[in-house]
Amino acid sequence: GGGSSLRMSSNIHANHLSLDASSSSSSSSSSSSSSSSSSSSVHEPKMDALIIPVTMEVPCDSRGQRMWWAFLASSMVTFFGGLFIILLWRTLKYLWTVCCHCGGKTKEAQKINNGSTQADGTLKPVDEKEEAVAAEVGWMTSVKDWAGVMISAQTLTGRVLVVLVFALSIGALVIYFIDSSNPIESCQNFYKDFTLQIDMAFNVFFLLYFGLRFIAANDKLWFWLEVNSVVDFFTVPPVFVSVYLNRSWLGLRFLRALRLIQFSEILQFLNILKTSNSIKLVNLLSIFISTWLTAAGFIHLVENSGDPWENFQNNQALTYWECVYLLMVTMSTVGYGDVYAKTTLGRLFMVFFILGGLAMFASYVPEIIELIGNRKKYGGSYSAVSGRKHIVVCGHITLESVSNFLKDFLHKDRDDVNVEIVFLHNISPNLELEALFKRHFTQVEFYQGSVLNPHDLARVKIESADACLILANKYCADPDAEDASNIMRVISIKNYHPKIRIITQMLQYHNKAHLLNIPSWNWKEGDDAICLAELKLGFIAQSCLAQGLSTMLANLFSMRSFIKIEEDTWQKYYLEGVSNEMYTEYLSSAFVGLSFPTVCELCFVKLKLLMIAIEYKSANRESRSRKRILINPGNHLKIQEGTLGFFIASDAKEVKRAFFYCKACHDDITDPKRIKKCGCKRLIYSKMSIYKRMRRACCFDCGRSERDCSCMSGRVRANMDTLERNFPLSSVSVNDCSTSFRAFEDEQPSTLSPKKKQRNGGMRNSPSSSPKLMRHDPLLIPGNDQIDNMDSNVKKYDSTGMFHWCAPKEIEKVILTRSEAAMTVLSGHVVVCIFGDVSSALIGLRNLVMPLRASNFHYHELKHIVFVGSIEYLKREWETLHNFPKVSILPGTPLSRADLRAVNINLCDMCVILSANQNNIDDTSLQDKECILASLNIKSMQFDDSIGVLQANSQGFTPPGMDRSSPDNSPVHGMLRQPSITTGVNIPIITELVNDTNVQFLDQDDDDDPDTELYLTQPFACGTAFAVSVLDSLMSATYFNDNILTLIRTLVTGGATPELEALIAEENALRGGYSTPQTLANRDRCRVAQLALLDGPFADLGDGGCYGDLFCKALKTYNMLCFGIYRLRDAHLSTPSQCTKRYVITNPPYEFELVPTDLIFCLMQFDHNAGQSRASLSHSSHSSQSSSKKSSSVHSIPSTANRQNRPKSRESRDKQKKEMVYR
Repeated sequence: GGGSSLRMSSNIHANHLSLDASSSSSSSSSSSSSSSSSSSSVHEPKMDALIIPVTMEVPCDSRGQRMWWAFLASSMVTFFGGLFIILLWRTLKYLWTVCCHCGGKTKEAQKINNGSTQADGTLKPVDEKEEAVAAEVGWMTSVKDWAGVMISAQTLTGRVLVVLVFALSIGALVIYFIDSSNPIESCQNFYKDFTLQIDMAFNVFFLLYFGLRFIAANDKLWFWLEVNSVVDFFTVPPVFVSVYLNRSWLGLRFLRALRLIQFSEILQFLNILKTSNSIKLVNLLSIFISTWLTAAGFIHLVENSGDPWENFQNNQALTYWECVYLLMVTMSTVGYGDVYAKTTLGRLFMVFFILGGLAMFASYVPEIIELIGNRKKYGGSYSAVSGRKHIVVCGHITLESVSNFLKDFLHKDRDDVNVEIVFLHNISPNLELEALFKRHFTQVEFYQGSVLNPHDLARVKIESADACLILANKYCADPDAEDASNIMRVISIKNYHPKIRIITQMLQYHNKAHLLNIPSWNWKEGDDAICLAELKLGFIAQSCLAQGLSTMLANLFSMRSFIKIEEDTWQKYYLEGVSNEMYTEYLSSAFVGLSFPTVCELCFVKLKLLMIAIEYKSANRESRSRKRILINPGNHLKIQEGTLGFFIASDAKEVKRAFFYCKACHDDITDPKRIKKCGCKRLIYSKMSIYKRMRRACCFDCGRSERDCSCMSGRVRANMDTLERNFPLSSVSVNDCSTSFRAFEDEQPSTLSPKKKQRNGGMRNSPSSSPKLMRHDPLLIPGNDQIDNMDSNVKKYDSTGMFHWCAPKEIEKVILTRSEAAMTVLSGHVVVCIFGDVSSALIGLRNLVMPLRASNFHYHELKHIVFVGSIEYLKREWETLHNFPKVSILPGTPLSRADLRAVNINLCDMCVILSANQNNIDDTSLQDKECILASLNIKSMQFDDSIGVLQANSQGFTPPGMDRSSPDNSPVHGMLRQPSITTGVNIPIITELVNDTNVQFLDQDDDDDPDTELYLTQPFACGTAFAVSVLDSLMSATYFNDNILTLIRTLVTGGATPELEALIAEENALRGGYSTPQTLANRDRCRVAQLALLDGPFADLGDGGCYGDLFCKALKTYNMLCFGIYRLRDAHLSTPSQCTKRYVITNPPYEFELVPTDLIFCLMQFDHNAGQSRASLSHSSHSSQSSSKKSSSVHSIPSTANRQNRPKSRESRDKQKKEMVYR
């Protein structure tokens, strides 16, 4: 156990040095166990000489003397010898240059002189010499360039070589870690030591790489003093000495750790590090770790070797990793004292290292921690889940916008939403938004980045996303700048992946035209732009035609949960309708061949579904748009196979009934919940498809049934006979199939395409009569109105035939003074109160006027529009309004009662209050102050009864066959106003709001809580308030079904189409066009109206009748499709109330009881005959409007005789009639 009896091991992996020479020579063959046990003992050496272990297998030195100096000398000689040669070469070169400086100048002067005076022939020897020198320089330069390319990262070869050198350096460092457990110096046989062989191979490669670097270096001296060069000097030569001496010395091999400093460069070469923060972080870490490991290697060397002047007697056995630990506690100034340096060299090194190490630790570590802490928490990449789609949502990401989007997108009324939502925004979410993401963590992920950066688009896997949704900031101060930002987002996304479907919100209508400039933008492939200004003003415009419609439509495409109320209040019926949404579903084959009203009635009565539109597929393949959405097309259109229907229902499961319905299986079922998929449905589909394929072999032009068709080949006819005998279809299927074929054959001989033909039905007297016999087509048999409209010298409509049009008018011709407006005696008009000035953002009043000038109204039915506001603002909007007839402007302010009285606001059909200054105010509570003040100002006005019984004669729709002159058959859609309005509360008003919470200030008599959602408030339920926030739901609705947006746009814009948008993008104005049969056919489309029950053909159902009976009667008799009720708020009370407020009931059930004061929302057909009695009046009024400065509405006072001829049964309703407004 003593020092004199210490046994030396022949194992080269012993981790300490033997200190006893005699014991070493006498016990060289002893076991390794005794050696390992003695290795742990702390030994105080007392011998005079330090010798190394020697074995018979590795005879390196019989005396066992250490030769560390030979290894160190090889490195020092290499370093200083090379340095001496470089300095000597530079010195000689400098002396040569100085000595030959004068001679060089003389030769140069002679060369210039000879070149300028001698002939060309005498210059040839000089040129040849120059070419030889140039060739010599070129050869050296080419070798140098080749070496530079080989070690640079500009080429693939250079990158591979650089990465390989770094990897081998790390490998050499790992070998050092392994050998550090051996003695500092030991005998090793190169041919038997595997690690030495690997290390030798590595260093040979390093030597070759050193030669390439030396050749490529421009400054050899600086290259010789580089860190990487010093590392090579002290690591490569000792390996060759080891082979020669058959011994190994750890020495300075720890310097390989300095190669870690290049780690960030290697990662940049591989395009792994791209951001400045990541490069800086890796740089700091690599410098810190390489310095730490290198210093630990030096301490390990000197502590295990001892001081040379002490004859290496003061060494201590420390492992390399203990030295790493010692350096860390030293840098951190902790210094536990359990491990410390004993040698003088080690302590001297620690003195200087603690100065630099402490400074590095104090500066590097906090910065590293800061960089790690500042790393983007949401900077990862999205991992797509197999079998699950994902969408990317970007743009304006805030707590409000995200919560509204998620609430609608993930609503339970939708079927299983197997879609993951990935939000991408360049600002990290705040705590509230982060909490919202965590609540929906199973379906929502957030990543920090920008869609303008292709790297971030790759992170969210935009190429595999199902769609990309871009949200807009509706409350921004500069709408054009916000639209420009979203357009740039679309450009960036489309540039990265042109096929991605994009749904973006736009604030201004005129900015939609810029999207058409993007080559990959294609609305046919699902790309959509939801213009908030277009839809907002379109909703408000429809409320001018049918008050309350904006609320009903907004509720239809918003997902609302059913809230049940037991009390018999108006909220109970309103909320029952709110739970309805718009859905689409393909119709069952049982409906094939039936007319639209028949299918609509069957769905409503039997399936408890309300179908309002279908997607019609034109048979004309050359048509620009084979698919078109038709709203209540009429009884002339037959349902085809695979027709897509648009339904109003409470959830998606109910709509499945239209797809599962089978007449054979479900004809006798009374409970619609029992209508589910039947067993024969799949068989019917397979047989129908077989019939369909075989039927295509027959010619359709012969006009006969498929069995009698002479064009059908005998083989096909025989096959069909065999098919029917072996697989007989049910009667309903055969009838449906044959009806479909006959319907198709009936339409083929027509000169009009089916798409145009289905729009030319007009009003039908009875759906029971034969469509082919009773059908009158206004284009084939034009009436007087059509003949007038086809006047080739007058342009009454725009070039598409969708809107009324007039020649552009100067704004001065439509400006009214206050006295002129009062003398005009306006009535039945629309008053638009607009707040704005020169600096206000344009809100796009064209979108408000266009629905009111749709061509499916006759000219005399158009409501006069009067704008009240700043003339400076209206001048900026006028360029888009000067082509519309019946528009006037009263310069003033909506807060002036004198201006309001001048435009007879008490006789208007609707007063619209808009503001262009809302987004310029930071305080959200004050954003709507102007609109609220104007609304309260109007409601507080009082009017006298001097007008008496003056009424606005807006005679419009009258069902065919009814006498227009008879008061018993009064117009269903006529406006029979009360004699006069004496208080402003009864004036129909719709106010636009920016902040939803401000709705509480509109009605002073309601009890709405400030925290109540907008759709639950009384002003919104009554249709007197509209906020743009309700349009947020259109984003998710459009994603799940892009046809919904097309339907909504068709309903509210009056007929705006993508073709029309492209036309407006060209000229920013409507272009007039001459009337042709094709453009006039576009007038034949339905429109929204309100049906009065107090008088007219449906009065018998108004007093206690069922809504379902009214629905069927209106559909069968007039092809009118009812879809809601506008009811007095207090109609459910037993005692009569003076309140004239109404609320909206969407899609009431069949048995819903009606009251006489109800107004029914309906989709009515275009009446070709309504304009004939006023053809001359319409023509003259239209002509005078284009040239006159102002025009007044036509009034008529009902005669007393007509009033006396009314039946007595109607007299009891005279008091109620005073409160009614017929739409």
